[in-house]
Amino acid sequence: MPNSVKGALIMGAVVTGTFPAISANAAPIEIPGIGTFDTPLSDQDASAVNSQVQAFTKGVTNPESNQFGGGLGVGGGAQLPGIGVPQFEMPGFMQQDNAPANIALEAAKTKVGAQYSWGASGPYNFDCSGLVQWAYKQAGVELPRTSFEQSHVGAPVAFENLAPGDIVITNGGGHVGIYAGDGKLLNAVQSGTPVSYTNLRSDQIVTARRIV
Repeated sequence: MPNSVKGALIMGAVVTGTFPAISANAAPIEIPGIGTFDTPLSDQDASAVNSQVQAFTKGVTNPESNQFGGGLGVGGGAQLPGIGVPQFEMPGFMQQDNAPANIALEAAKTKVGAQYSWGASGPYNFDCSGLVQWAYKQAGVELPRTSFEQSHVGAPVAFENLAPGDIVITNGGGHVGIYAGDGKLLNAVQSGTPVSYTNLRSDQIVTARRIV
């Protein structure tokens, strides 16, 4: 048993018990894990202290029985100051995923409504591969310029395994966009159509690539 717990048990026996007049006969008090001590208490008073010690021990070994917030519960809800329940944190839990694919997708989303312009790669106008290249550049990833070149980067991904941020090549290799999830492709579609979401079918795909 750790020394801090032993000390707490001893303090629990001392500070939480109300010691009345001392009897001439010694009575034992048992401190679990430490030992049994003869005290100048009556049997009745010693029994009361032992009950409080046992309650305290139960609170240590069974945290569910404690009253959280001010310390470990003793007896009828009394608290020992300074003996708190540890608080745990989970660094990184529920934090935004900063993988390049997610950063690229979020960057591309900011360009929804931007005008299509053949050969343009941002930051105001885009063609299809220019949008993909620009978006991944915001994530620190340099991609080649054309959709045909982009069809060879990263690792291949099956349609059923597509994840947001994957790049998808369609139209015989002449078009590319970024998968946005829910069967949608975020892309610079064509002249006269701004950057937008379009439906994606498996039979449209030449290849899908995951940047790893």
